[in-house]
Amino acid sequence: MRPFSGSDFVKPVTEGINRAFGAKEPWQVATITATTVLGGVWLWTVICQDENLYIRGKRQFFKCAKKIPAVRRQVETELTKAKNDFEADIKKSNAHLTYTEILPEKGLSKEVILRLVDEHLKTGHYNWRDGRVSGAVYGYKPDLVELVTEVYGKASYTNPLHADLFPGVCKMEAEVVRMACNLFHGNSASCGTMTTGGTESIVMAMKAYRDYAREHKGITRPNIVVPKTVHAAFDKGGQYFNIHVRSVDVDPETYEVDIKKFRRAINRNTILLVGSAPNFPYGTIDDIEAIAALGVKYDIPVHVDACLGSFVVALVRNAGYKLRPFDFEVKGVTSISADTHKYGFAPKGSSVILYSDKKYKDHQFTVTTDWPGGVYGSPTVNGSRAGGIIAACWATMMSFGYDGYLEATKRIVDTARYIERGVRDINGIFIFGKPATSVIALGSNVFDIFRLSDSLCKLGWNLNALQFPSGIHLCVTDMHTQPGVADKFIADVRSCTAEIMKDPGQPVVGKMALYGMAQSIPDRSVIGEVTRLFLHSMYYTPSQK
Repeated sequence: MRPFSGSDFVKPVTEGINRAFGAKEPWQVATITATTVLGGVWLWTVICQDENLYIRGKRQFFKCAKKIPAVRRQVETELTKAKNDFEADIKKSNAHLTYTEILPEKGLSKEVILRLVDEHLKTGHYNWRDGRVSGAVYGYKPDLVELVTEVYGKASYTNPLHADLFPGVCKMEAEVVRMACNLFHGNSASCGTMTTGGTESIVMAMKAYRDYAREHKGITRPNIVVPKTVHAAFDKGGQYFNIHVRSVDVDPETYEVDIKKFRRAINRNTILLVGSAPNFPYGTIDDIEAIAALGVKYDIPVHVDACLGSFVVALVRNAGYKLRPFDFEVKGVTSISADTHKYGFAPKGSSVILYSDKKYKDHQFTVTTDWPGGVYGSPTVNGSRAGGIIAACWATMMSFGYDGYLEATKRIVDTARYIERGVRDINGIFIFGKPATSVIALGSNVFDIFRLSDSLCKLGWNLNALQFPSGIHLCVTDMHTQPGVADKFIADVRSCTAEIMKDPGQPVVGKMALYGMAQSIPDRSVIGEVTRLFLHSMYYTPSQK
């Protein structure tokens, strides 16, 4: 069936209006036709936008409302307060440190520099080494740190952009990619590149599929279809590459994407379908087989975001746990993103983007042929890349080996399941969906769940806050497999919940109240402005006098 187009709307309307007005003279017909066509094109343009009328109308309403002087003054007052609060937090955290705003006249000695580094690294409110933090640090072994430090030192000045100078580093990268492809059941045609992290892996895939669709299908107004729970990096990629992101609701029971709604979101401009393995908020895995079947049916590539799952999700079935197929063994899956710096335990700044075929990888590359500086090509966002990170990632994988990763996977998932069982028995809270690997998300229908987060924070725990609906989650890492950590977490959740249940209707106070308040603000652009202020505060230095 031929897709509906603008001419299907304009032509019959024009003919009808000509008949209604009795237009007979050529100039009359031409005038009415031209007016109708222009009006039809305008109406078609208004209606057939990527965003629906309600979303655009709401955004325009709040944009106009903020121009009202009284409203604008109130917004600016609140933004100024937020800015001052953020900077006050930074000042408090770094109160014991001296800011350096001008290069020292003479270089500092090694001893002084190392002492300053130690002072900076001690800054912080949470003890991540004791397993009190959700995610963030996925493993820490002094002997591995010693190894990668030495390896990075040896390779710190290398740059794979200059393949003729550092062919060994390029070989290391190729081997990291090939080993990762094999873990995710890639065949000999599978390929990929390393990147600096999950976000770059994701946006590189989006860039590749945008260019592939433009060249092979002529799509110039691309969109991708994703679950609402997909990582925010897809929204970032949409902003970078002018790709509309069509978000689909998840099932309220399973917290996996609703496949029926997912199918309805696909249209002629869809260049990519996406599923998570697992998603960040709830740790559930979308039905990748169903999504891939849609990809095959409509000839659309399918990307699986396994950045968070990493090598744990790749090996969890081998560790004895059941999991639906999700990787390259599923027909229709064309790419996978996975972070080697998460459950690959490599130093921060390494990830992989993998493809089922090099025809997609070709479009990830950027090539400039007419630059006076010569023919230029680069595989990822960066031109120059840190060979030290590539070498350190390679060394980590070689050090762990398959058995080491399998043992780590079993430790982590065993611990996550143990915590899940313990938390499910606590009255007053529930777990979102069925955690697939290492993320356990908690909610409550009885009290404000951010009260529990606040209570646990006071006991030294640092969990991730979720919104729409309110929740908190713990991302279990190898740090939580240390003796006593899981039991301590369960005990603290139980005691804090019991205390809250004595007066469940009490509202949350303090900073955690902001999370609940933020969800209730209909104008999301205000939340965006506050977020930008927070990001600015990270670069705070005292004002120069």
